[in-house]
Amino acid sequence: MKRLFCFGFGYCAAALARRLQPLGWSVAGTSRDPARRLAMAQAGVEAFDFPLAEPDRALAGASHILAAVPPDSAGDPVLAAHGRDIAGRHDLAWFGYLSTTGVYGDRGGAWVDETLALAPSGERGRRRAAAERAWAACDLPLHVFRLPGIYGPGRSPLQGVRDGTARRIERPGQVFSRIHVDDLATVLLASMTRARPGAVYNVADDEPAAPADVVAYAARLLDLPLPPRVTFDEAPLSATARSFWAESKRVSNRLVKAELGITLAYPSYREGLAALVRLSA
Repeated sequence: MKRLFCFGFGYCAAALARRLQPLGWSVAGTSRDPARRLAMAQAGVEAFDFPLAEPDRALAGASHILAAVPPDSAGDPVLAAHGRDIAGRHDLAWFGYLSTTGVYGDRGGAWVDETLALAPSGERGRRRAAAERAWAACDLPLHVFRLPGIYGPGRSPLQGVRDGTARRIERPGQVFSRIHVDDLATVLLASMTRARPGAVYNVADDEPAAPADVVAYAARLLDLPLPPRVTFDEAPLSATARSFWAESKRVSNRLVKAELGITLAYPSYREGLAALVRLSA
């Protein structure tokens, strides 16, 4: 039986687990939240606190490992706590690291692909770039996935439109890429079955778009009034949110399509949001 161990069993790892379990995989993972660990166990996922108290036992039989814990000011927590436990495992077929397209920095709305040199312009991107380099220096079958904004059930502009908190924030030239969490799971599974150690993949849909356009489309799907239009300077954004808005780029997904044969279920936000509305009907 194949076994996936996820460091940081959150939104993305849960979507991957739902794909793997019907195929006969066993899945385990970590969470610092006791309530989350209980929910994992109820979903058939073996749950562990982080850091692992007994890493040899927890990781025993893991043929695939996913690291989904963001780095902090001290570096990558998984590498610091368990790098030695993971590196050099001869039974490990695949190690996936979830990074961010923030490692490319601000590109003024231009297209980016995996051949570009990294040029992070914010602290979040710099930490991720450093973590990518640190994992690459380990003896691992490393696969890096650079992710833009992730949306899906319970995490989309639909919630803000419904509760009246959404705003159409307008900033000339601003575009974001995004990916539905189920399409991300498709990419991860394809990589796991066609491993290429050293691979780096952008994971995004086909249509980068202005955030205001996405919010407006969500409102039309729900047949609700358009949220108010505000300028970026007027928008009530947190410091973290503003750091995302400091960068504008279009993320190319050509490599995952060409190499992994991916067909996206949700090639743009339109298909993705429409599916979420149907799901909640």
